[in-house]
Amino acid sequence: MQIASTPETSETLATAPPQSFTPPDTDALWKLVTTPHPVVGKARHLGEALLQAGIISERTLLEGLQTQKAEQKIGIRRQMGQILVDRGEVTQEQLRHVIDSWLGEYMVNPGRLTPDAVSLALVPRAVAERESVLPLLAREDALVLLMADPYDRVLLDELRFLTQRRLIPLQAAPGTLMPAIDKAYSTHLQPQAKSCAAAGGRQGPATTSRATSQELAVNLTTTAPDSEAEQTDVISESDNTLVRLINSVIDEAINHRASDIHIETEPAPQNVRVRLRIDGDLTPYLELPARFRFAMVARIKIMANMDISEHRKPQDGKIDFSRFGGPPVELRVVTVPTSRGLEDVVLRLLAGAKPLPLEAIGLSPANLVAMRSVMKKSYGLVLVCGPTGCGKTTTLHSVVRDINTAGRKIWTAEDPIEITQSGLRQVQVNPRIGWTFAAAMRTFLRADPDVIMIGEMRDEETARIAIEASLTGHLVLSTLHTNSAPESIARLLEIGLDPFNFSDSLLAILAQRLVRRLCTACREPWVADEETLTDLASQYLASGTGNTQEARSAQVAQWRKQHGDATGNLRLWRAVGCKACENHGYHGRLGIHELMLSDEPIRQHIRHRAPAADIRHSALAAGMLTLRQDGIEKVLQGLTDMPEVIGATNL
Repeated sequence: MQIASTPETSETLATAPPQSFTPPDTDALWKLVTTPHPVVGKARHLGEALLQAGIISERTLLEGLQTQKAEQKIGIRRQMGQILVDRGEVTQEQLRHVIDSWLGEYMVNPGRLTPDAVSLALVPRAVAERESVLPLLAREDALVLLMADPYDRVLLDELRFLTQRRLIPLQAAPGTLMPAIDKAYSTHLQPQAKSCAAAGGRQGPATTSRATSQELAVNLTTTAPDSEAEQTDVISESDNTLVRLINSVIDEAINHRASDIHIETEPAPQNVRVRLRIDGDLTPYLELPARFRFAMVARIKIMANMDISEHRKPQDGKIDFSRFGGPPVELRVVTVPTSRGLEDVVLRLLAGAKPLPLEAIGLSPANLVAMRSVMKKSYGLVLVCGPTGCGKTTTLHSVVRDINTAGRKIWTAEDPIEITQSGLRQVQVNPRIGWTFAAAMRTFLRADPDVIMIGEMRDEETARIAIEASLTGHLVLSTLHTNSAPESIARLLEIGLDPFNFSDSLLAILAQRLVRRLCTACREPWVADEETLTDLASQYLASGTGNTQEARSAQVAQWRKQHGDATGNLRLWRAVGCKACENHGYHGRLGIHELMLSDEPIRQHIRHRAPAADIRHSALAAGMLTLRQDGIEKVLQGLTDMPEVIGATNL
């Protein structure tokens, strides 16, 4: 990029340092960067620029050219500037200043400049602060930027992609950039953030410089040309508003605590639908006209480094959202081909969270004590089971956090690494190159471990190595996709494990589910009548063999004593909905658990390959609470309600 000097500045640049050039306003700056100087701006070479700046005479220039030509004949090559300096015609500082003027390499001091709101909205504050970039003004298709390094081509490419503008980068005067960035974003975008808050919009720190997705969707809908045929190429994946829309959707999904974003395309004229999974439930969030269906998918593929030309096969990828101005959140992306050449996209948000304390994952006091007792063992196998998305990895990391001390070497193999904590040696497996869970296990066993955590037991080989490791002095933790703790034993025996080794290695199996937690700001109490409590007791006792009238009455009496008020009344709670929970009635999720400890009867069942029902009865006799029973206990504590527990559990 070349910026010529004005007539007034060329003489100054030739005699004084230009590093602190301060345009009076953005209009003057725009004129400076877009209007080349009629003389110096058209100089064909440095000698002519020196002549036009009045530093040398025509005779001096001619003598310098003759010297340069003579030296070239004998194989000596010197630049004209160096020849004139050596002859004493020009000082080094004069030469540098004229070169700056000739090439337009000003160092701009943003002291009196007021960046416009449009330019600030194009570059999020997080990006500006991280990359030391100040957007000054947006005119026509161009964006003028003040940068610490205007020659950083990688950064310029990213900014060009982010803003979808032609960039005019300028050098910032030393020490002026970061204060100017802070002042610009604090002063000019704060009123917009306040107005959004007043309107009821939910904006987090990372979204104060962006319009909401709903506003951008309206902008896209009203500005895009209509067509009866619903032309698919009307909207481009590089359209600036579409780029900002997708960034805003991701930003807002993070602020709404969503775990997944679903983008669902349909044949025209049906709309593109965006839904968020919040606290385990899918919630409709946004709809766009059908003509955006290809552009949205293509844009997300670009962000995830996927092949935008491939529509027939599913693809997997990842997005580092911090590269696009958002918080440090990684998104796993999968595209799924559907009918008529369309594709759906699902983005799973991985926030790089820290592990929760073991007390905070929802374990009952008895289960918490039992789990801590198990984790004190120096070797053995501990499994956490449940369906996808039930919080198994979170529970494992909470357990590991409890035993993560300086005296223990803990290796983990995960896919992907969703939670990080210091002290662990965490490994990302990659099956495409043969770096599987089984391969990681073999490597860990040669790396002097005390504790090994395996993200998932997917096959017989991994399970076999894990059991061997647990029998040779290592504590092994892993997850399994099964419905209950007793069924986990049957599943592992079915895939070919040796029942004697397995029975000796197993310490405990924890099954879990997630239910929505009642919003404490709006939950409503009600006094449960005898019929309701009897039905609750029937569901509580249905897991075992003692579901009799006497047992139900005894169970209700126990609850009244344990959870009732002074008069023996039991209060249950129902969801209502308020602003704090966005009228859902629920806020956050809670774990319900089924902890089966391995004892001699359980080991005998494993060795004899007993069915899951027999293992279940023995575990219940030993004091295990089923998922349904643990959920009912949490209902009585006012943490959740029965519809949530029934929906998440089987008898």
